[in-house]
Amino acid sequence: MDIGVLLPTGSAQWGPDGAPRDLVAFGVHAERSGFSSLFVNDSLISPRIEALTMLAALAPATERVTLGTGALLPFLRRPIQAAQQLASIDLLSGGRLTVAVGAGFPGRFGRPFYTLSEVPWERRFARLDETVTLWRDLWNGATSFHGEILRFDDIPPATMPRTGTSPRERATSSSASAPWTCAPSETSSTGSPPCSPSYGQGRIKAEPREIRWCPGAQGARMRGMAAPEGFDYTIRADGSVLIEHRGRAATTVRGERAAAFLSEVELGDPQEVMARWTGNYRRGNERAAKNHPRNAHR
Repeated sequence: MDIGVLLPTGSAQWGPDGAPRDLVAFGVHAERSGFSSLFVNDSLISPRIEALTMLAALAPATERVTLGTGALLPFLRRPIQAAQQLASIDLLSGGRLTVAVGAGFPGRFGRPFYTLSEVPWERRFARLDETVTLWRDLWNGATSFHGEILRFDDIPPATMPRTGTSPRERATSSSASAPWTCAPSETSSTGSPPCSPSYGQGRIKAEPREIRWCPGAQGARMRGMAAPEGFDYTIRADGSVLIEHRGRAATTVRGERAAAFLSEVELGDPQEVMARWTGNYRRGNERAAKNHPRNAHR
């Protein structure tokens, strides 16, 4: 069994000293402790060490572990430059890079990032597919690319990964209407996609052996449970986190619980995580007592 570590790259997880330089030492310690992989997530939702910067720092400091993204959001970067970055990390790490990519979550966890990146939200999954195809073509020596969305001519010679082809890839989506696309080689060592009922409704485009479905997601869909929605959260100046449901305060977490919540919301489906932290508020399990704060304004 291979067990990996998702590095706490978010500033809320750095501890009281707030020293992100310790993340490299953390990764080295994890490798020496026997973990097989180090993964980083990719987001603009809160201050953090950027994903590819973190992997570049880990590449020469480690020797054995797989270095991976879980998951990289390609729309945050220019596609040709991203191909160069990924190939460079693969070279610096001696061929240990694994790449999982995604199109972002709906709501505040995805769409605003497209606006900040000056990339249209529409056709985001087609853009994701074309971006990965472009990378593979560049790593196979292509000097032009003509897709429906991305079009490039006179591309200079690309930086080639250590293997001469491409880092191990897996593309993932976060929408029921989007397909899963897996690389024909081995899948990313992140294992199964994040648990969410919506994933169970996706269209499969890869061979079944390349995808390991999350049992929790399938079970929820089979029971006919609606996916939670309408949750949002705000990080306050004092470090506490206010979780709201459809504009109404559901709960507030502070201190270590706030840090734990921020870690979980970055790892899984944000709506699922917030529903759980508020007592499955969306699912009808909220307390019925009239004097409970959740029901004060009903």
